[in-house]
Amino acid sequence: MASASAAPPSQHVPVLWAPVLDGLAVKPAGTYLDGTFGRGGHARGVLAQLGPEGRLLVMDKDPEAIRVANALAADDARVRVRQASFATLGEWPEAAGGLDGVLFDLGVSSPQLDEAARGFSFRNDGPLDMRMDPTQGMSAAEFVNTADEAEIARVLWVHGEERQSRRIAKAIVARRAERLFERTGDLADVIAKLLGRGDGKTHPATRSFQAIRIHVNAELDDLIVGLEAAERALKVGGRLAVISFHSLEDRITKQFINERAKAPPSNRRAVVEVAFTPRLRDVSGAIKADETELAANPRSRSAVLRVAEKLAVPGVAA
Repeated sequence: MASASAAPPSQHVPVLWAPVLDGLAVKPAGTYLDGTFGRGGHARGVLAQLGPEGRLLVMDKDPEAIRVANALAADDARVRVRQASFATLGEWPEAAGGLDGVLFDLGVSSPQLDEAARGFSFRNDGPLDMRMDPTQGMSAAEFVNTADEAEIARVLWVHGEERQSRRIAKAIVARRAERLFERTGDLADVIAKLLGRGDGKTHPATRSFQAIRIHVNAELDDLIVGLEAAERALKVGGRLAVISFHSLEDRITKQFINERAKAPPSNRRAVVEVAFTPRLRDVSGAIKADETELAANPRSRSAVLRVAEKLAVPGVAA
């Protein structure tokens, strides 16, 4: 059985690869679910530690990720594949028997960013799409071309924490009145001209692109539902590992774990103090990439890993 400290089994190096595998504490005969397969870096690490009786369930919205996953499943009978959001993991019969571990690697993957045709990147001009599954839902172009100014500003502020959200929304609406947005470069240029290039380290469109992507893919809603589904599906002693790249994602994950692992502050005014029974154990706190990983993969700088373990609750079936 390979150790978590061994080199990743592919050329693509997944973020926080060793800490994820250590956090999942893979059991050779266990059943694990990777809710964000991507190109399978973490999944192959889990497979390397599974025995012949183990199973790996993989999910992803992205059809290209599913193509890679199906190829893996064709070569390994332990793998099962489902194209869907991890928010629906509770609807998958394969997961009904209980899971020993669940992994969510949130956000957009490096292959998605690097492929201009997917429309995620302001650096690589392409169609303004940004959907994880290009066959489902509203594209980024449809959103910026049809939403009213107040809604665009709200999305940029809530999902991107963009302080200039109102100015950017106004500029978007003014520009689309002349010509609709079709390309990522069009949107990036409008924002850059409005805000200026700044220090050159961070593109001025970064927060806006992030916010629109989160919105069109319902990423935060999926995360909230997915965390609850994962908790229900995990066996007692099972591990939940979540990698976040955005403060909003990490805030949701941290709050989810804390609410189930730590007793709330006591209320002296309460007539009857309600006993707290923990349902999760916070295994790790926040784990970030070390200097070696940062040097090899600068995109890991914003990554935060949190790991929790499901606890037995008296009176509740495991």
